[in-house]
Amino acid sequence: MRTLLRRFAIYLFTAWTTITVNFILPRLMPGDPIQQLIGKLQGRVTPEMIKAIKAQFGQGLNQSMWTQYVHYINQLLHGDLGISITLSSPVSDVLSSQIWWTVGLIGVGAVVSFFIGTALGVLFGWTRGSRADAVIPAATFLQSVPYYFLGTILIMIFAATLHWFPLMGAYDPSLSPEWSWTYIASVLRYGELPLTSIVLSSLAGWMLGMRNMMVTTMSEDFVLMAVAKGLSRRRVMWHAARNAVLPSVANLALTIGLLVSGSLLVEQIFNYPGVGNLLVNAVGNEDYPLLQGIFLLITFTVLGANFLADALYYVLDPRTRTAAVH
Repeated sequence: MRTLLRRFAIYLFTAWTTITVNFILPRLMPGDPIQQLIGKLQGRVTPEMIKAIKAQFGQGLNQSMWTQYVHYINQLLHGDLGISITLSSPVSDVLSSQIWWTVGLIGVGAVVSFFIGTALGVLFGWTRGSRADAVIPAATFLQSVPYYFLGTILIMIFAATLHWFPLMGAYDPSLSPEWSWTYIASVLRYGELPLTSIVLSSLAGWMLGMRNMMVTTMSEDFVLMAVAKGLSRRRVMWHAARNAVLPSVANLALTIGLLVSGSLLVEQIFNYPGVGNLLVNAVGNEDYPLLQGIFLLITFTVLGANFLADALYYVLDPRTRTAAVH
């Protein structure tokens, strides 16, 4: 437990550093970014928006930098990330309305491909040298294909040509977002093709990585000892897989942590809503409060996912607990 607390303290310090940098950067920008933003919006701003923009950049407050910093921390603790300049809405509301699309698509795709790929990797590693090795060249080729290229091919064949799947979007344009079976079925239907592209492009990497680790682990002394004791094949495979899966757990944490930034191309290709599309629009419109909110979201997601990986390591690998005791 001491190890986890130490790691948590490191992540907490990293989060504080990120928040501090996020506070300082707008106040170091050269020129007058406020007037630039107001000029780009061409009068589509209210006095309240101008006041919020000035507060975001630390202007017009007549407060010391330390007072502004304390106020900024207090705002974050209350979920206040400022107001989006282009959307005229609180950044926290904008992110909360879009993050679930990204989690639902990219997150589910990453988790599904991890479990399927890991299970296949365990099986192929355990049966190495058999006919199952014939899938390795195909998996290697599939691993080298970028998911955005694969997504484009799937759209051209199965959506534009064969019309088996909807072409673009997240749900039927004739429907309104609501908790109804018709709307939910439409969301699932429109998510099938982008989810398939994510799973297919990620599956091979998990499978090959787990297979290689499984082959290496099978030569370890504890596996040979388990075989010598006469344990069943299922028990031996479980012990080997439990140790071989540790690097994959760390990679999964990194993958989940980078979902927000990695969703950019997928959401652009399929015209799918989410934080990726939001990031593109924020960059194009120079919506600094929204960019800052996305930056914090990405950072906290990465830190949270890595801490989760550390916790899983602590549970799955007894050596980490032994090292912590000593």
